[in-house]
Amino acid sequence: MVAIPGPSVMPERVLAAFRLPMPNIYEGELLDVADEVFARLPAIADTAGHAFLSIGNGHSGWQMAAANTLSRGDKVLVLESGRFPAVWGLFLERSGIEVETLPATPRSPVDPEAVAARLAAGPTDEFAAVLAVHVDTAISVRNDIEAIGRSIAASGSSALFVVDCIASMACDEFHMDAWGVDITIAASQKGLMTPPGLGIVWANERAIERGRNADLRDGYFDWQARLEGEQIYQQFSGTPPVSHLFALREALRMIDEETLAVRWQRHRVLGDAVRSAVLTWETPGGVELMIRERGAQADCVTTVLTPHVDALTLASVCENTAGLTIGLGVMDHTGSFRIGHMGHVNPPALLGALGTIEAGLRVVGAPLGGSGVASAAEVIAEAMATYPHA
Repeated sequence: MVAIPGPSVMPERVLAAFRLPMPNIYEGELLDVADEVFARLPAIADTAGHAFLSIGNGHSGWQMAAANTLSRGDKVLVLESGRFPAVWGLFLERSGIEVETLPATPRSPVDPEAVAARLAAGPTDEFAAVLAVHVDTAISVRNDIEAIGRSIAASGSSALFVVDCIASMACDEFHMDAWGVDITIAASQKGLMTPPGLGIVWANERAIERGRNADLRDGYFDWQARLEGEQIYQQFSGTPPVSHLFALREALRMIDEETLAVRWQRHRVLGDAVRSAVLTWETPGGVELMIRERGAQADCVTTVLTPHVDALTLASVCENTAGLTIGLGVMDHTGSFRIGHMGHVNPPALLGALGTIEAGLRVVGAPLGGSGVASAAEVIAEAMATYPHA
């Protein structure tokens, strides 16, 4: 079993859809599937904007957003928080974009007031875009996108607000339009419960209009060609990702059946359970929860520091003796590990994962402050008590 922050566990319904035989790609069912996917995607990001799909991972979404809105020599402000904003900035620098990074306090979210102060220090057209991640998968910090959006709007900046929701989409609550986001980026393999292979970008009319003059536009990522094309191959700049479309349609149907509100609440409860477990495990010489600020803790992934425990040895014990794969640390493989609790996950799976990790910690000699599994079960029991039961 995997308990990593993506690719996440794939539901059987999604896998069954992924395994369907190849259809006619020119007419018939596949066209209906694609239409349904594009019709359902805006609601997932809570936007009236357009959705686009690229065949690739989440980083292809980064590239699609840049190609359609930026020109060489443009300046962007990257809001540091963890690892992935910096990587995003490196991608843009390779495309000829000038990148300025707003530093963050380690193990903390972006400070919206710092964003406001930096934007106020220059002309309103200084930056073409402000880039932030909703959840940084490396350190499991969640940024207050709503507050950052307010800071950008209050500054009068003309910058587009671009948000990476690759880890958080359909897990942590998100409202693209209401929070002032112009472009949202996600991928198929995390909260959307679909095999890796799709980058997803949502863009509002302001972003699409900005892109008409972008000189990074290319033949593959071009939004205008995708919007104006009447044939399915034009929507994908070539052969459509057939199996992924069938799988994503099924995943979106499952999300709709559960409803986003219930789904967000499920992730909150399971996130609280994981954090309660880690806090109970904490003791001198043992493990430590990475993000301490309650409102900044992601509900899709939790990073655990292991300053006195070799996380690689722990991961090996969990996988090779119990069949559980946990996430390795992104910036330090030996000094941290990550627990993914995103997408198709429920209390039995989560408690089993936490029990295995707790056993693994004992095997590697890590001191424990108490039973994290018991603490997690208490959190889940409290939530279960609010549901009707026989």
